[in-house]
Amino acid sequence: MNISVPRRVTAVAALAALALGGLTGTSATARPAEAAGVAAAPDISLTAVKQHLTDLQSIATANGGNRAHGRTGYKASIDFVKAKLDAAGYTTSLQTFTSSGATGYNLIADWPGGDPNQVLMAGSHLDSVSSGPGINDNGSGSAAILETALAVSRAGYQPSKHLRFAWWGAEELGLVGSKYYVNNLPTTERSKIKGYLNFDMIGSPNPGYFVYDDDPTIEQTFKSYFAGLGVPTEIETEGDGRSDHAPFKSAGVPVGGLFTGASRVKTSAQVTKWGGTATAFDRCYHSSCDTTSNINDTALDRNSDAVAHAIWTLSAGSTNPPTGKVFENTADVSIPDNGAAVTSTVNVTGVTGNAPSNLAVGVDIVHTYKGDLIVDLVAPDGSVYNLHNRTGGSADNIVQTYTVNASSEVANGAWKLRVQDKAAADTGYINAFKLTFP
Repeated sequence: MNISVPRRVTAVAALAALALGGLTGTSATARPAEAAGVAAAPDISLTAVKQHLTDLQSIATANGGNRAHGRTGYKASIDFVKAKLDAAGYTTSLQTFTSSGATGYNLIADWPGGDPNQVLMAGSHLDSVSSGPGINDNGSGSAAILETALAVSRAGYQPSKHLRFAWWGAEELGLVGSKYYVNNLPTTERSKIKGYLNFDMIGSPNPGYFVYDDDPTIEQTFKSYFAGLGVPTEIETEGDGRSDHAPFKSAGVPVGGLFTGASRVKTSAQVTKWGGTATAFDRCYHSSCDTTSNINDTALDRNSDAVAHAIWTLSAGSTNPPTGKVFENTADVSIPDNGAAVTSTVNVTGVTGNAPSNLAVGVDIVHTYKGDLIVDLVAPDGSVYNLHNRTGGSADNIVQTYTVNASSEVANGAWKLRVQDKAAADTGYINAFKLTFP
């Protein structure tokens, strides 16, 4: 979060937001979209979000301890996020600008489909200050929207509105990247953005639960979500006008977002409300100690799920269900580092005859080095079909659907995904395994 921009409230933007009547076309007290019969948001894996943070920490460590504008760590961070989105089917673009004599980058990612005249955006700044790796500020927001974007892809989500995600550069120098983006949008394109959601510092170690009070529909969407968890919220004021929602708000775009606190001290009343201590929400704000140990897991988990809830609710779409019979195991199975093979099992029942020649095998493995992994499908009779054999080098995670000719196998029975880590120094787990019979 940037600290140099003064707090400001733009009445024109607020009135414009109210005039739009909210993003869902209903009042601010409307039921969540799930209750109205549209697709429910998936649970966002805390482990996956934290893995992104670990990766950003590694990038900072390898690049002088930070991911600041104009430094190699920032460009490496942009490349890291872009590669994941490209692999997930997003249309990505890098927008360049110049600030303080250095080239800066915004990453924009569009999910195909949805009404191009009704755009819902979610964004966060990806840069850190030069004094530290910036894991809470703002790896936390960046990782949460990255994992949510990947969840959109995995779910085959078909929103009514067009979804766009953004990772901003040079926020810490005065919202430079997001201002550049908004100022260079033609008026007609700005008018298509029906809401911008901002996520800056959502895993503070001594957290509060703060909601922006700009657009009433967006605000109520977040408040209703946290009320459903029994978590009280307060209106966000510490970062008012100091993060990347400000340029959008000034341009008349309805905005909202979440925040867990920065350098302000948690009051005794807030301690009673949320727990923690009467100290700074983030004692490592803009410091070298803003590392992966500077994260509150509960806050990060709740806020990551709230990100997905808001995006699904405010974009009001549906999930394209897979055709055929689907058998899935979503229980996490830890993969020992350089150890014995582990399995995840799905029990197939009610399928006549043999398996098909185009059996779809969905693999979702979270791992820090997929080049260490051997992944096999094991049929009920013990026949083995190799899916992945230590390829991909230092890339992480395997999220892929394989097609296997299993026509010689009886369909019903216990099918296993078998995974073995064959080298040291990397960790992970099987997140999910599914078989789809056409």
